[in-house]
Amino acid sequence: MQKATFAGGCFWCMVSPFEELPGIEGIISGYTGGDVENPAYEEVKTGTTGHYEAVEITYDPKLFSYERLLNLFWPQIDPTDAGGQFQDRGSQYRTAIFYHNEEQKRLAEESKERIAASGVFKKPIVTEILPAQTFYPAEEYHQDFHKKNSAYYKDDRKKSGRDEFIEKHWK
Repeated sequence: MQKATFAGGCFWCMVSPFEELPGIEGIISGYTGGDVENPAYEEVKTGTTGHYEAVEITYDPKLFSYERLLNLFWPQIDPTDAGGQFQDRGSQYRTAIFYHNEEQKRLAEESKERIAASGVFKKPIVTEILPAQTFYPAEEYHQDFHKKNSAYYKDDRKKSGRDEFIEKHWK
């Protein structure tokens, strides 16, 4: 098993694209990239800890390649927005790919270059590619939030503009 870590804005929105696929063993919502040990959501949401909201995916590379994970990640985000994602503003909602080894780094950089060269976006691709850091699982109520609080999640996602952006730029 290997790990992949992606920050795509609100971590609630980054679970469902990856779940229930053969070779995906688990997805945890959490925080990474900051300066505070064991941060709580109330701290991270202020944008002062340096953390990103992120998901950590455990996967079997024999059944699901890292390239496939990247191909699922990019169409979930606006890779040109350095100030957050959609309605979620602040440094904690920036996008990033956190690589766990040199092969992941290479593949992430190549995928970013392809997105930039595609001409789909007029602005530069600002999604960072960074070495993986300590990943702190979010509080239990954030895990599988889209299932536990389905109506709230659907309403929040609809208001965010994420789906309209995906439809316009990625479909």
